[in-house]
Amino acid sequence: MASQTRGLDTMSMHFREIAEQAAADGTITAVEILALRREGWASGRIEPVEAEALFVINDRMARHAREWSDFFVEALGEFIINGVEPKGYVDETQADWLIAKIDHDGKLNSMTELELLIRLFERAKSVPDRLREFALEQIERAVLTGQGPTRCGGSLQKGNVTGAEAKLMRRIMFSSGSERPAAVSRKEAELLYRIKDATLGANNSPEWKRLFVQGVGNFLMGFNSHTPLSRERAAELESFMNDHSSSIGGFFGRMAKHAVKGTMFDGFGSDEPEGPGLEVRVDEARELTTSEKTWLEGKIDGNARVDEFDQALLDFIAEETGETR
Repeated sequence: MASQTRGLDTMSMHFREIAEQAAADGTITAVEILALRREGWASGRIEPVEAEALFVINDRMARHAREWSDFFVEALGEFIINGVEPKGYVDETQADWLIAKIDHDGKLNSMTELELLIRLFERAKSVPDRLREFALEQIERAVLTGQGPTRCGGSLQKGNVTGAEAKLMRRIMFSSGSERPAAVSRKEAELLYRIKDATLGANNSPEWKRLFVQGVGNFLMGFNSHTPLSRERAAELESFMNDHSSSIGGFFGRMAKHAVKGTMFDGFGSDEPEGPGLEVRVDEARELTTSEKTWLEGKIDGNARVDEFDQALLDFIAEETGETR
């Protein structure tokens, strides 16, 4: 991030001393974190050289305390999202810089780094898709290998999806920081299918099947808009998409209801309702196109049988479109 490069004189002596000590011994106390927080916000913003120092500390720490993770995510999230104009966006240059800082031979070292990514997705108005893809790849790798930030140091078995992993994937896929808020991409739907096929019959969290059905269903049938959400609408969207009610049916019906009532989709680009055509657009999106049907048939045929996840997805689609099975 060349545009943000500043000299070492922008970092206070106290901040530098704490950072150097923490990096040297791999530990940091709650008192030191509080001091970093005070020093870092002294100018009203985290400076580039301070952001660099936080990554150095994070890489050296043997264990990430809750206080450290909270500060790291908050400080760097603010620095990345609001550090350059226009505020509220993560651009390609920032994405390059961030990946260079957290990519350790293609993987993340900690949940702290993954949480930073997810918070960016949730807070920013727009984030490059490859950051979302990078985050999802970390979870997929952890599921398949048993190694990664979500696997508690490798103490959990591989080949299954935990409740924590399902919730993290939900937060990523249905976050607002995308060019297609609340819409699952084809790459993401294919990732869900890869994970599903690799974990069939495993001790998966019940939340995993719900996410698979709603995620793939969203790709096939979801209403799509390319206008970024306002922060208020993003909060409403997050609440809606994190609905953990027992029924996964009626998903798009509820979505359409929210759209027409003006509590969600009318925030795409303005605070004014889009008009009566919106309900029609949502209904049209629920109808599968020929290419979508071909894609789905290929995924089901690839496993040589209709498994319980496929069946749940087909039932979901039938209920949403009003077809009988």
